[in-house]
Amino acid sequence: MDMIDRYLNAVAAQLPQDERADIVAELRDLILSRFEAKEEELGRPLTEDEQEAILREIGHPLVVAARYRKGPDSLVGPELFPYWLFGVKAGLLVLLAVQAIGLFIHLISGPEDSGRAIAQAFHGFFGSGLTLIGAATLAAAIFEHYDIRPKWLTQWRVKDLSAFGLSDPAAWGASVAGAQTARRTWRLRPAKAWPGAEYAFSFIVLGMFSLWWVGLLHFPGLTHVRLLGAEATVTPAPIWSILFAPILIYALIQMSVDLNSLVRPHAVRLRAVARLGIAVGGLWLTWAIYQAGHWFTLTGRDGETARVAGNGITLDVEALRTLGDGARDLVGVADTLSVVMVWALAISAISLVFSVFANLWRMARG
Repeated sequence: MDMIDRYLNAVAAQLPQDERADIVAELRDLILSRFEAKEEELGRPLTEDEQEAILREIGHPLVVAARYRKGPDSLVGPELFPYWLFGVKAGLLVLLAVQAIGLFIHLISGPEDSGRAIAQAFHGFFGSGLTLIGAATLAAAIFEHYDIRPKWLTQWRVKDLSAFGLSDPAAWGASVAGAQTARRTWRLRPAKAWPGAEYAFSFIVLGMFSLWWVGLLHFPGLTHVRLLGAEATVTPAPIWSILFAPILIYALIQMSVDLNSLVRPHAVRLRAVARLGIAVGGLWLTWAIYQAGHWFTLTGRDGETARVAGNGITLDVEALRTLGDGARDLVGVADTLSVVMVWALAISAISLVFSVFANLWRMARG
């Protein structure tokens, strides 16, 4: 097999079957004409090095085959790249917040292991971040390959641009600090503007939660805690298995409502009806979780166990006031987490009740 055949075979391997023969014939004619022109110029046959130099000028087989390939030439094209970058940056900021919560749990459970807890948080952030980037790239590649362009990519309006502050770390920091600059430049609900940031943020958070819920995203630091130098395992209570499907469906429905809110920001009544149903569903889930009374089990290396559980008695202001004063052993950490869990459920229920009344008001006023 001569050099031209080896070159053309490498190109043909990257081409679709139905077009391969025609393209290879066209390339063969091009190469032979280039060889003949060079031989006439030199007045002698070409050496192998000279033939290879001409083939290198024509291009690497992968590059040449790409010129004939139908469809996009990149996973994320220049049109979609800014949206991909926004999604990745906003998602990484959410991941950072999740890891910060996990780090907080580790630190309150055993300050002696703070160095290892911080290292685990970094490890979880980078591992989950790579998964997020891969998922975002896959989604963008599908959009690129099938030429999908949602309405919100092509028919955007200036007053809908508040959502894009979500990818600005400086804006997040300024907002947390309460800086006046943040209030002027980035508000989640600017006056007389579409609250797109709220829907985009909710969509990203719920999407990452759904990936974690089904096991596609992993946060290793959330399944173990450190107690006075020993490691304890966190085991979910049976209630989470019972509510696995309802919680996943609830998250996916809310994501669909958030996406619809991005596409149709002025459908106020329709959105209010959907969010009213979501709030009622959230209240039911919150009540079912609360009624279970047992949410997690901490297991030490010696086999000792302690339940993260609670009821109305745990919902005590005095217990909340002395939250950081508990013991750092297995039982003490379980008691602390029990108080946190009960109050989190209570706050969630109050928020959902307000959401019910707020959406009823929106339905009435439009």
